[in-house]
Parts: sequence; structure tokens; C-alpha cells
Amino acid sequence: MSDQSAVSKNNLASASHAKSAEAQPAIKDQRLLTVFEIAKILATEQALETMLPRFLTCLIKTLEAADAGSLWLYDPSDGRLEAKGAQGYDFTILKQLRLAPGEAMSGKVFRTGQAELYSTPEATAAAMANITPANSEIFRAATAGLRQPLSAICVPLITGQTKVGVLTLLNLRQPASFTREGRAFLQRVADLITLSIENARLREEMESTKALSEANRLKAELISILAHEMRTPLTSIKGYSTALLMEESTFSPETQQEFLQIINEECDVLQDLIRDLLESSIIDAGLLRLELQPVRLPHLTKGVTDDIARRTQKHRFLIDFPSDFPILDADPDRIVQVLRNLLDNAVKYSPQGGVVVVRGEMRGDEIVISVADQGVGIAPEHLNRLFEKFFRVTSGLGRHVVGSGLGLPISRTIVEAHGGRIWAESQVGEGSTFYFTLPIGGLSQEVGEQETE
Repeated sequence: MSDQSAVSKNNLASASHAKSAEAQPAIKDQRLLTVFEIAKILATEQALETMLPRFLTCLIKTLEAADAGSLWLYDPSDGRLEAKGAQGYDFTILKQLRLAPGEAMSGKVFRTGQAELYSTPEATAAAMANITPANSEIFRAATAGLRQPLSAICVPLITGQTKVGVLTLLNLRQPASFTREGRAFLQRVADLITLSIENARLREEMESTKALSEANRLKAELISILAHEMRTPLTSIKGYSTALLMEESTFSPETQQEFLQIINEECDVLQDLIRDLLESSIIDAGLLRLELQPVRLPHLTKGVTDDIARRTQKHRFLIDFPSDFPILDADPDRIVQVLRNLLDNAVKYSPQGGVVVVRGEMRGDEIVISVADQGVGIAPEHLNRLFEKFFRVTSGLGRHVVGSGLGLPISRTIVEAHGGRIWAESQVGEGSTFYFTLPIGGLSQEVGEQETE
């Protein structure tokens, strides 16, 4: 191979690598953009009649799989669902339609309270087969000119034990456009929309009371925290992306990769902030749901620790679990949240590096998980406030630590929902150790005992 040919191939490889790296931040852009736009609507809208159509428009605009959709709320006065927003339909006609629970796609999902995927045109048509003749006529008029949906997804809006409505999204271009992973994401979005609906209704009831003043104060505080914490990563993303887009500037593939990596990391920061804010809102509304299943905590812990370890070069991580550690009944996704929050804090508050030890022990009828760092530590007067919303330790790091101040309160709620406890011990200058417990017992414990016999 000639030197010129080798150089040409190297240049092509570098260009391909840079293009691949450039696509990495875009993978999470769609959902991040969706959540960010919803957060903006939450911060600026109060009235249901304008907020709900904006939510729907946001989802159609930012989600690739969604081409049209509708948002339905249940009216207890006549026991039917009423359209409160639509994209791709003639809404002036559609809002005349009243769906009974169990009728058509939206009515069926409202009755069962379970999200449904309709992956083919035949499945969507079958789900609409029981619509009443009168409603069918209205529906045909509202969808005049709209292509036959090739796939659809319906997600219930539920607060506590109360069914509020249904979100329905359609794809007009190809079957199987919506996935199980997309359904899980849309359920979280639906929970946030439900929270917004309940907040708006509560606000209307409280309008003439002093409680409205407190609600506005909390909202202003939330927006202030969101704006403050987002400013740094957004500035960084804007700066590096602007540099990459400057026509007169040329950067080596290595520099491009470095800039894109920074953008990707700052997107992660934004995603974490927004996730915490949404999770906190969902918890406040009583919408926290646990899906218990058998969990091998050592395996779960290793996965989270390996992920955190890839983000830092200064820290070493040690995992210490006994070989006979029991299988637990727990929600793995929620326990991962707790572990990630504690490990993130261990890294953030030990900026000089050091060892982070995750240990599991069995104590009577519960297990105890601890996460210990060699960081700056926490003053005694702050220990009791660590799990308060928005409380941030003034650690003497000499720099601002990015975060929403919600990670530990969220972790406490998750642990307590499992029947456990969470606390911290620390000494200034010598590091901190966070502990949480989970109960032993249930079906998983019985299965584990049978396996050892």
C-alpha cells in the first residue's frame, strides 16, 4: 500500500469516527428535548385549556414516531372521556365526541389503566371496532383527510388510584413504530402530564386562598433552581457546538471528539437534573410505583458502579458482598436510582479522588448497603438535613457542585417505600458513609433458601 493511500484511508477513518462521535449526543437528544420542552410548558402555563394542547404539540413535534395524537380527560359528571387536545384531527369536530370507558382505543386503555401498543393497521382497526355509530360518524368527520394509522400507542393518565384520562399517539408512516422502551418513557411523560392536570385543578380550587401564594413561591423556587443549575451545562453546550459550526475554523478529529464528548457529558448533566425534577414531582403527587421482583443486589450494584467508574479517572471502586447474600424482593430500577445517587455524590464530594467502597451486609431480617468515600465530609449540623428537598451541603470545596438537591430526598422516598431506612455518617475532612436498608423476606427469600438446599 502506498503512503498516499494509507493517509487517505486514515483520513476516511478519522472522518467516519468523528461522524459517529457526533451522532452520540443526538441519540439522547430526542427524549431530552421532549422532557425539556415539557418542563418549559410547566413553567409558563397554568390554564388547562392552553397547557394540554401545548403538551400534545410538544410530543408530536419532538418524538420521531408520533405523527398525530389526541389527549382525553374523564368527565365524572357524565362518565365519559372528552377530547382536550388533538393534532392531525379537526379538533372543533373531535371535541363533540364523548367516549365511554371501554369504547375505542382510548376508552379501552382508560378502563384497564394499562398502556397498550397497537403495532399494525389491523390492530388499530380492531381496537376501534366497538365505537358507537354516532361516535363513528363524528370520528370520520374529524379525521377526514387523515391517513389510516399504521401503528398507535395509548397511555393512561392516572394519579394515585384515580384515572384522569388517556394520551393517544399515532404513526401514519409505518407499522411497529412505537416500542416497549418508548412506552415506558411515555408513561413517565403521562405521569408528568397527570401531575400538571391535578396541579392546575388544585390551583383553580385554591385561587381565592392564601395557599396559592405558597404554591407560587414553590414554583418560583423550582424555576430558579432549574435555571441556575442548567445555566452552566447549557453555556458549555452552546460554546462548543458554536465552535464546531464556525466555517472559518478547522479542528482535528481528536479536538472534534473532545468537544463532542464535552457536549455529551453536559447533556447527561441536564438529563440528570430534569430527571430529578420530574421524579420529585411524580413523588409529590403520590405517583411513585414499585414493581417488585427478585433482585440479586451484588449484580445490580456492579452494573451501576461500572457505569460510574467510566466517568472518573480519579476514583477506585471496591464492591464487598458476602457470597451468601440473599435475593431480595425489590424494584430494580428504583434501587439503581438510589445507588446511582449515592455513588454520584461520593464522586462529586471527593474531588481529589480516592477509594469508594460499596458494601453489603446482612443484619437480622434486613440487609444494609453502605457507600463510603474519602471526600471532604459533612458537618454534624448538616447531617439531619441531607434528605430535605433542595438542601445543599456547603462543603468548603471552593467550587459549585452541579445538582438539583433532590437526589437524596428521592432516594429516601424510594427506600422507605420498600420498607427500609436511609441515613448518613460523616466526619469533616475524612469522608462520608451513606447507609440504606431493605427488608429480607417474601417469595425471593423462599426461592433463595430452596436453591441452597
